[in-house]
Amino acid sequence: MIPVYNERWTLAEVVRRVLAAPVSLGMEIVIVDDGSTDGSYELALRLAEQDSRIKVIRHRRNMGKGAAIRTAISHLSGDIAVIQDADFEYDPQDFPALLAPILKGQADAVFGSRFIGHTRRVLFFWHTLVNKFLTLVSNMVNDLNLTDMETGYKAIRTDVLKRLRLNARTFTIEPELTCRLAQWGARIYEVPVSYFGRTYAEGKKINAWDGIKALGAILYYRFIDTQFTHDEGFATLRSCQRAAAYSKWIVDQARPYLGRRILEAGAGIGNISPFFLHAERLVLADCNPAYCRMLRYRFEGRENVRVDEADLTAPDSYQQWREDKLDTVFCSNVLEHLPNDADVLKQFYQILEEGGHCIIIVPAEPRLFGEIDQAVGHYRRYTVADLVAKMEAAGFQVVFTRQFNRLGAAGWFVSSKVLRRRQLDPRSMRWFGRITPLAKLLDYFLPWPGMSLIVVGRKPQRQLLRAAA
Repeated sequence: MIPVYNERWTLAEVVRRVLAAPVSLGMEIVIVDDGSTDGSYELALRLAEQDSRIKVIRHRRNMGKGAAIRTAISHLSGDIAVIQDADFEYDPQDFPALLAPILKGQADAVFGSRFIGHTRRVLFFWHTLVNKFLTLVSNMVNDLNLTDMETGYKAIRTDVLKRLRLNARTFTIEPELTCRLAQWGARIYEVPVSYFGRTYAEGKKINAWDGIKALGAILYYRFIDTQFTHDEGFATLRSCQRAAAYSKWIVDQARPYLGRRILEAGAGIGNISPFFLHAERLVLADCNPAYCRMLRYRFEGRENVRVDEADLTAPDSYQQWREDKLDTVFCSNVLEHLPNDADVLKQFYQILEEGGHCIIIVPAEPRLFGEIDQAVGHYRRYTVADLVAKMEAAGFQVVFTRQFNRLGAAGWFVSSKVLRRRQLDPRSMRWFGRITPLAKLLDYFLPWPGMSLIVVGRKPQRQLLRAAA
């Protein structure tokens, strides 16, 4: 991606260097002319006529670097995106270093640092100091340890980049990208890159006011505008990830029924999966390819863990688990997303070994159904009687039921029904994780029903069924 604003005398050489970069992969160049008045756009068109790998998009008026990058993102078709300024400050000879951690499957984003292990041109002290200060503040609020947040050389997996919610129009795109990647939970690497900084006489455009705006952007995107993606389901999962104590509370209630060979059906991004790592066999299944990729990265190298991409609504998906001799199916906050929940319970029954347990956690109380439920794709919330009836119809003997989290029910009602929010606030979930011990205590005293329901069904052993008959 090459954002261009009045770069007529350097653009052709930059494009030549990009095309000559020592990369064996297919390449496309997306040039976004940001309202240039010096003939840059016309030059870009001529370059595109000479090479079909070049796309050119034009802004009728100057909108800023961030706006140009956002436009370029919408026109990308490759697997990895690299931001390349239309001057000579960054060298495309560094592409292999930028791409390597992503190609190895280690990283979702790679920042090219100007401050580690390389030869560089000595330039402005105060400019460098401001860069390091902004990096420090960004690291503090995003819990990172970057050396160069403001670098103009960033390589990002396109499937991640396209799902980030970006709003910046100016140079504040750098702190916003960093913040959004941190909020996403992206694996970020740094590599050293060459840097040949320009003086202001040579055309450098950033100034002191841009530094002040960058500081404001760091704080704004971290604490005020925290919606990092338009994928409301993923945003909710990331928020829930911040409440590890709540996940442990869920698992603790199911622990007496956990066996040694577990299928976590609808594992998502793995918020609960770490609690099952003791199992002899742990199968993590989800229908979302991106989530499965995250799970594989996260649990790579564990011989007892396997990740399967599977659609729980497709009967054929269950064939792959019949040889796993599963004694536990754990399904947390998934059944409400499926239109044919009763059929899925029957499939769970079929793949379980006799005497095994099916542990189902679902949102409770239809009266709580609100905006968040709709946003994340819930078909329903459950009553105890409804879920028990469906479990028994599937063949299970229900051995445990509990409705819990009364404090959470009050918060859900306010957020989803009163304030009509469409996703969980990460800060609220972090605080709820901290007060989970209080929530557990209040479950014994608060007079209204809980927001969640757990039901455990056991698959009867045949000899017991014959004896009962």
